[in-house]
Amino acid sequence: MAAEEDLFPNLLTEETRRSNGDFTAPEGLCWLSVVSCLLLACSYVGSLYVWKSDLPRDHPTVIKRRFTSVLIVSGLSPLFVWTWREFTGVRTDSSLFALMGIRFEGLIPAIILPLVLTMVLFLGPLMQLAMDCPWTFMDGIRVAIDPYFWMLCFSDMRWLRNQVVAPLTEELVFRACMLPMLVPCAGPSLAIFTCPLFFGVAHFHHVIELLRFRQGTLSGIFLSAVFQFSYTAVFGAYTAFIFIRTGHLVGPVLCHSFCNYMGFPAISTAMEHPQRFSVLSSYLLGVLLFLLFLFPFTDPFYYGLPTPVCTLTSSPSSLCLS
Repeated sequence: MAAEEDLFPNLLTEETRRSNGDFTAPEGLCWLSVVSCLLLACSYVGSLYVWKSDLPRDHPTVIKRRFTSVLIVSGLSPLFVWTWREFTGVRTDSSLFALMGIRFEGLIPAIILPLVLTMVLFLGPLMQLAMDCPWTFMDGIRVAIDPYFWMLCFSDMRWLRNQVVAPLTEELVFRACMLPMLVPCAGPSLAIFTCPLFFGVAHFHHVIELLRFRQGTLSGIFLSAVFQFSYTAVFGAYTAFIFIRTGHLVGPVLCHSFCNYMGFPAISTAMEHPQRFSVLSSYLLGVLLFLLFLFPFTDPFYYGLPTPVCTLTSSPSSLCLS
């Protein structure tokens, strides 16, 4: 401990939660936070490549192996936050799990409201899907409550990866673990835009596989990587916003799963749709309603004030206020 105090005298001499309730970030905290997030991101991506295989990423054997390694890393990821907190001396009244968005207060609104908000944003694609789907509404209900349908889904490794494992582990690692380490030094607003950079860069590993299996030209792969980084960074900022506003992990996980199911909106297809005016109008209406409901649906009042991660900042942000 003495050696640590010599190296970081301002990190370990006192708790950063004062008696008057104000939070003071210790000197050197940002460097430790960024390095911790970088190590966590590298551990997550690195776990995907501990298995040597000549098979593509969508092969069931590859998916199962990656499930094993990524679940181990994700299960150990709270230790990064715990170690960071112990080393820096950052203290709050909230537990470690509460800081990571694992809590019961405000759970029901956290399950419903962020997902509804995301569905509103996808009003255009949902309308387009409904118009093109040969099923009736009742057909969809019957399928949704059919146990055999869900058995098929959970036996499909790609579905399980895209709808369950990837949303859960990525939101746990890149939001629930990283944001509590970034908010104390960057503040909630800046952390929302800093955190997705780790998330976006982490998706560059797909380029390696595209190049390895020569799935496209070099320029095409590069453009695909740039697009994917941009899209994942914007999406990461959105789920980080939800996490900070609600203080829950479940909302970002459900939104992530829904977005994986929907994919990127097929705007070019909408432009050529037989009912183009209705489809494009629903796209525009969805965006307008999303902007209108963005703050009301994520009002911290519904989820318990203050949200635990917001207790880690010295300057109260409007993002943390009702």
